[in-house]
Amino acid sequence: MNPSVSSHPREPVTLEKTLGHVFASPELLHQALTHSSQARESEAARPTATERAKDNEQLEFLGDAVLGLVATEELFRRFPQFSEGQLSKLRAHLVSKNHLINVAERLELGRYLRLGRGEEKSGGRNKSALLVDALEAVLGAIYLDAGFETARSLILRHVLLPELEEFISSGKAAKVTDYKSALQEKLQATNRPQPVYVMVKESGPEHQKTFTIEARLLAMGNSQVEFLGRAEGSTKKNAEQDAARQVLEYLAAKENGAGE
Repeated sequence: MNPSVSSHPREPVTLEKTLGHVFASPELLHQALTHSSQARESEAARPTATERAKDNEQLEFLGDAVLGLVATEELFRRFPQFSEGQLSKLRAHLVSKNHLINVAERLELGRYLRLGRGEEKSGGRNKSALLVDALEAVLGAIYLDAGFETARSLILRHVLLPELEEFISSGKAAKVTDYKSALQEKLQATNRPQPVYVMVKESGPEHQKTFTIEARLLAMGNSQVEFLGRAEGSTKKNAEQDAARQVLEYLAAKENGAGE
């Protein structure tokens, strides 16, 4: 966390520039950045007031739901070949506190929080839970202020796509996206025979081999090969996974074509 965060909150207009959204109702952003400790202190300072001071807890509840829907929709659209279990694992990562705290810190949300004195003294601006809650509240505020499409666009830009792209390019996705298991489940569900994996080529020196694997999808009712996935990899396992992915994509395209 950043120990140099000021105890005086920044003006929300700076956050609007970072987000790329100017609020039609600035009070929504103000509420999203107000922790319950500040709201309760505000109430105590004016005991005759009849209205409860607003904090960000309800907006956090809403933003969490909007984030979950946008993540689900994006994964559903982007990975039609994934099983429900794989999609759930990937979504869980994208909406996890571990990921969201990185987004909140990148947006420097701690600088904008409105905290009570006690929370301020205890370092509330640097607390992961408060930052994640504020991020979800801001997402909820954007949804109320401008609607789902604007919220979706900003969530994709700031929360989901940077992590998804890094997740895939770094190879981390392979730990979640087990294509061989996904293909096995898909074929079992449709009563189709399991694919046949064949190593067709092995090349290169002993310490730097390349393996070429074919995943052969058999046609229904006979042993003819309907589709062939072929991939190279530095290990047999990696090549099998990539070949299985090609078969899954073929099946997804076939299903989409049949549904049109």
